[in-house]
Amino acid sequence: MKKHFNIIIAGAGGIAEAAGLILAEWSTVTPTIYIGNRTLSKAKKVAQWIMNGTSKSCKVIAFHLDPLHISDEVKTILKNGDALLDCLPGSLAPTMAILANNYELQYANLTEYVDETNQIIASSKNAKTGFVLQTGLAPGYIDVLSHYMFQEFCESHQVDRVARLELKVGALTNHAIAPHFYGFTWSPIGVATEYVKDCIVIRDYKKTSRPALSERSGIIINGISYEEDLTSGGAADLPDALSGKIQHLDYKTLRHPGHYNWVDNQLKKIKNNENPISDLQDIMLNEIPHIEDDQVIIYAAIEGKDSKGVLRRQEIAKQIKPQQIGKHKFRAIQTTTAAPLVQSIQWLLETKPQGVILQSQLDAGAFLNGSFVTSVYGKIN
Repeated sequence: MKKHFNIIIAGAGGIAEAAGLILAEWSTVTPTIYIGNRTLSKAKKVAQWIMNGTSKSCKVIAFHLDPLHISDEVKTILKNGDALLDCLPGSLAPTMAILANNYELQYANLTEYVDETNQIIASSKNAKTGFVLQTGLAPGYIDVLSHYMFQEFCESHQVDRVARLELKVGALTNHAIAPHFYGFTWSPIGVATEYVKDCIVIRDYKKTSRPALSERSGIIINGISYEEDLTSGGAADLPDALSGKIQHLDYKTLRHPGHYNWVDNQLKKIKNNENPISDLQDIMLNEIPHIEDDQVIIYAAIEGKDSKGVLRRQEIAKQIKPQQIGKHKFRAIQTTTAAPLVQSIQWLLETKPQGVILQSQLDAGAFLNGSFVTSVYGKIN
């Protein structure tokens, strides 16, 4: 941030912690930060944690936030705010977006939920401020990176259509044990959802859908073997933006070998249940441990023929490990999710667009080389 702003963070979980400390530690001009949460004591704890964790002088104010019952205190904070970073569960995103619209705040969220994103698009068409949606890791960074690769490939090879665009991300533990070969490195809310809901893809140049976990295969990235399969939400708006331009596009989640077979076995047990998402989540929470030490693997590839008919493929792969920011060390999933969120808010505050901005509509070059993003992901060129 290059001037002083009042920035509101909704939520007090791990991503909110990371976003708050990134704002405090890496902004050129330190903002005033407001941390809102349904449990006030948790918001106070995070606010103090940020202030104790930064090397800079920073004012962080905690407040009680109930998205369904807005108090006079919250109304005052919203009225005086410049931007809202939504780190709450995706089910609350439409509610928070309406608040941002009503109080003319710049808004960015993280959710991969498709229905909730469509609700925000509908409610924010005439907004006076900007709304960057699905701007974390996946959806988020991976989509901007992939769209950038598509644009660069077309320009450098003088074509306007390509054969394949592949997006793959894995938030993984460093080790994996049987039978599940997995560990929670972030909030378990959403994992079961992406394993069950249909996935939006492009096949034969047309946007369509495929069942989650229906196109499994193996891949080797930097000499390490992973499994990949379709999961919902990660493609963001690319299937809409690139329909007719790409023959085959999808987003797949990377996992350690053996994990998806375990998930298949759990889904067979609950296939006739009324709420398989909730039931799968309960099974995973009961049997899979939470693990602090993590890594994020990112892989994007584009393939197609150049103007002379030569088949070409370009790939970008990254491994991101835990990182020290200020006085605290963050898991890789925290920094890779929070940095794009903060970068989006900076872009909104500096450019002041109006209405909804989806991943394909961001200035990819500026975003990918922004100071917050490159501090975590490194530069792409």
